[in-house]
Amino acid sequence: MIKTYFYNHSSQEMLHDVDLNKIDEFLHSNEDLLWIDLFNTSNQELHYVAKLFSFHPLAIEDCLQHSPRAKVDDYEDYHFFVFHALRYHEESDNEITTLELNVFMGPNYIVTIHKRPMPSIGRIAAACLQSKEYMNRGADYLLYSIIDGITDEYFPILDRISIRIDEIEDEMYEYDMELVTEEFLALKRTLILIRRVILPQKRVFATINGQWLFPIQEDNVPFYIDLKDHLERIADSTETFKDLVNSALDTYYSIVSAKTTENLNILTMISTIMLPLTFVTGFFGMNVPLPFQDSPYTTLVIFVMLTALSWWMWWYLRKKFM
Repeated sequence: MIKTYFYNHSSQEMLHDVDLNKIDEFLHSNEDLLWIDLFNTSNQELHYVAKLFSFHPLAIEDCLQHSPRAKVDDYEDYHFFVFHALRYHEESDNEITTLELNVFMGPNYIVTIHKRPMPSIGRIAAACLQSKEYMNRGADYLLYSIIDGITDEYFPILDRISIRIDEIEDEMYEYDMELVTEEFLALKRTLILIRRVILPQKRVFATINGQWLFPIQEDNVPFYIDLKDHLERIADSTETFKDLVNSALDTYYSIVSAKTTENLNILTMISTIMLPLTFVTGFFGMNVPLPFQDSPYTTLVIFVMLTALSWWMWWYLRKKFM
């Protein structure tokens, strides 16, 4: 599916679903802006749009295949971007997944390509049907608006992860080892994926010697600085959460180890107490004559002595080792 949005600067009006066969007219003025959004598109539609703009075959190949890292490529007349949005499903086996967004940005046009719905693009597209607020500041501002929407979707995920870390810190004193360990591992996988997505995306908006990796109008630079700050905050949060999870996991293993040591101490005490009892009963169980074996009180005396010995050993070991 191909959706088109065209802003005519001279007439200050928005047009929708324009005829791409007249694309030369839409790209005639650098003050106008054409946005083409390809959603769940076929290869035929993708190659049709690529032919209109003479996009490089390597960039089209990246659009057809999954690219695991965000990046920006300079093709002189335009720039090609790869970004990733996150989808969070806490109860699913695949707790967190990525949704790729490919963007071609020229002086007066933007082409976005994505396979599944993206709320940030849907929201901007709906706004473009009513107003020109996203289209009248140039292609770089429209790109900022789209990526800023994707970035804002990261924060609720991080908030939920923060809550889960607090919950699991309480649960590790109550639930069994298997459930708590699975929860820890799921959190670590989620944080690793977020970090793998956000770090390359942050580098796309880095500056080298004060220069951005792609052209940005001076009026729009503050927006990109703010976007860069958001990405820095997300990256810092993932590092913080990673350290918290690792610390909580170390604490949990220490608790498990302490419980295991305590159980071993109890078993050792029982074994130590039973040792003299086993020796005495085993020794006299080999047909060895008992002292005063003809007396009816002999068995009672031996039982009382063994009981007293057991109690004394339990009291001594408990006082010394517990």
